[in-house]
Amino acid sequence: MSRLDVTRRQLLQAGGLVMVSSLLPTSLSAFAAEPAAKAADLPLDRLDSFISLTADGRVTAFNGHVDLGTGIRTALAQIVADEIGVPFDRVTMILGDTRRTPDQGPTIASATLQVTSVPLRQAAAQLRQLLLQLASGAFKLPVEQLRAENARVYAAANPSIALSYAELAHGQDLHVALDKKVRLKSVAESRYVGKAIARVDIPAKVRGELTYVHDLRLPGMLHGRVVRPPYIGADSSAPLGNGLLSVDKGSIAHLPGIVKLVVINDFIGIVAEREEQAIAAMRQLKTEWKPWAGLPDLSLDGLHAALDANPKTDRVLRDDPGVDAALAALQTTVNADYVWPYHQHASIGPSCAVADVKPGRAEVWSGTQNPHDLRKDIARLLGLPPAQVDINRMEASGCYGRNCADDVSADAALLSQAIGRPVRVQLMREQESGWEPKGTGQLIRVRGGLDAQGQVAAYELKTSYPSNNAVTLPLVLAGKVANRADVQQMGDRTAIPQYEYPNMRVVCQDAAPIVRASWMRGVSALPNVFAHESWIDELAWRAGQDPIAFRLRYLKDPRALALIDALKRQADWRDGPAHRQPRSGEEVVSGRGFAYARYFHSKFPGFGAAWAAWVCDLSVNRRSGQIKLDKIFVAHDCGRMINPAGVRHQVHGNVIQSASRVLKEFVTFDKTAVTSLDWGGYPILRFDELPQVDIQLLDYPDEAPMGAGESASVPSAAAIANALFDALGVRLREVPFTPERVLNALAARSEQEKKR
Repeated sequence: MSRLDVTRRQLLQAGGLVMVSSLLPTSLSAFAAEPAAKAADLPLDRLDSFISLTADGRVTAFNGHVDLGTGIRTALAQIVADEIGVPFDRVTMILGDTRRTPDQGPTIASATLQVTSVPLRQAAAQLRQLLLQLASGAFKLPVEQLRAENARVYAAANPSIALSYAELAHGQDLHVALDKKVRLKSVAESRYVGKAIARVDIPAKVRGELTYVHDLRLPGMLHGRVVRPPYIGADSSAPLGNGLLSVDKGSIAHLPGIVKLVVINDFIGIVAEREEQAIAAMRQLKTEWKPWAGLPDLSLDGLHAALDANPKTDRVLRDDPGVDAALAALQTTVNADYVWPYHQHASIGPSCAVADVKPGRAEVWSGTQNPHDLRKDIARLLGLPPAQVDINRMEASGCYGRNCADDVSADAALLSQAIGRPVRVQLMREQESGWEPKGTGQLIRVRGGLDAQGQVAAYELKTSYPSNNAVTLPLVLAGKVANRADVQQMGDRTAIPQYEYPNMRVVCQDAAPIVRASWMRGVSALPNVFAHESWIDELAWRAGQDPIAFRLRYLKDPRALALIDALKRQADWRDGPAHRQPRSGEEVVSGRGFAYARYFHSKFPGFGAAWAAWVCDLSVNRRSGQIKLDKIFVAHDCGRMINPAGVRHQVHGNVIQSASRVLKEFVTFDKTAVTSLDWGGYPILRFDELPQVDIQLLDYPDEAPMGAGESASVPSAAAIANALFDALGVRLREVPFTPERVLNALAARSEQEKKR
């Protein structure tokens, strides 16, 4: 057998081996002659999928994405088991390990099942075909007369003529370019896909086995803590990278256990024998920094003005002829601004990482969601070639977007390099909350309205989403990367509504970040849909129409129509206009709201995640302004469901998290920093505040699978806002819908009524 790199030999065990890969740019013989470390230098554009069959008949499959608690590890194993024809428990998934998986980009945008699973499925199918061909030669029978099931190939006419996959693989060593046209199994041939398979990651967590990076301990490991600048969460306008004036080393000289104080430009870290010693040193180290107070007013009251004043560049997504003329001729005008606040990912545990850096080699254990990009950052930080850096992806606190996992990995790498021993670094709660790249604030401006016949005549939306790439923080602090704005074109997700309005203009206003911000679940699609669905709901009311019936005039997508029809039956929707009669005599009033969306990701042409629609039933106390979500009905269509239980869990999680964001969550700031640094300063929905959730999953087994990680969150804000209007007759256009805002809206309406 030709020699492969050491890592794979250890992983796949000794013995026969069959592999299918588009990973290899050269022949097997050329690859075998290369040193093991050179495998990391293969061109990134050639990395696609990789699957292997060991000598004992077990399957190991590789995917560059990671499981963030969504159950992707299980779903991918279901796909592989079905396509290659082995029992599910014989498939092992390796995710996000930079030595062993292809670089398929960061785990974002619900893209794993829709994008990165496709070549993996093709590779599994192709490996099955290769085994059939091997058996054909052994049995002297044509492939058409053979079957491959349960890790064995047998003659259809005589099942006793059979060989196991392990026997067929023995002595073989096949590297084959991926055949993207290989025949895939039909729905009828599926054994595992479409079934509610128990998640494979749960047993180890229940048993307390090593799963989370926080629990990793290495021989000789030391503990580190970092001291960050006082400009907490600030971005390019702050003096990050050149703000440190002095460090008083003597302020911690009396403390026991200190191994080393590491100062590199603005990066400050302390390594100690024990964790509590590192924490004590972090707390007592005296530092002096340049003064800075450059943040605008980002309070809830000042956010609209700050987002409006932030410089931006228009990027036109759609501009129909005649929009301006149609806007000028409206019979009923509805112009509105919608404001979305800054949100935290609010990971329950602070980020943690372990690094072991030796001369010419670095190994990092991280909870990152983009291991291959992190590998490049660590290499740049340490001055090493990427081939000499390995990222071992482990479980971590949930993020659903970019938290501090990459930052703390770089912290650990710098400290380990400084002392030549393994170092574990865990952030403090206030560091995680303050420095994690926020889900950004967003301003959406809508102009449009109705013609004389009560039809939508024009729709103009301008959306501003000031976000950046949130470069790994120690790169900036250590002076490896300049602290400058990195404008990302992330505001256009679902910016164009699916409604077929006449005279539509949609403009994405790309803007530099105001504070450190990056992607978060739903990204700009959730705020954009908040505007879309609130606006059309208001027009339906002004036209005296049922909110759903009015929408259906402009919606042609058959999957969307089927979804909404199913939801109406599920929720027992009663046709009629919203807010049908005043309820001023009641202290507690109830309302029902509807919203629909499909999440479109701008970076992948033709890419769309699942369809989702909500009916929200709520009650609100007119005296206190307190909102109670009573029941949420959700209909969801993500095409073919790989694991219906996993989809249901994702939908449920989306509902709870987005409801918390809409009702409670917002980040606070002063002139220099984030001030929401603990749970008291950033409350989330409590268990006793959770609504009932009624989920209907529409199954389309003959359609392609789509991601379900974000889609169910997207209608949330609009559905709740529309239900509030139904209950109160007031429109809330700024999230979160706090009791104070409810009372202010009621008071403003009362003042308007007095003036009439």
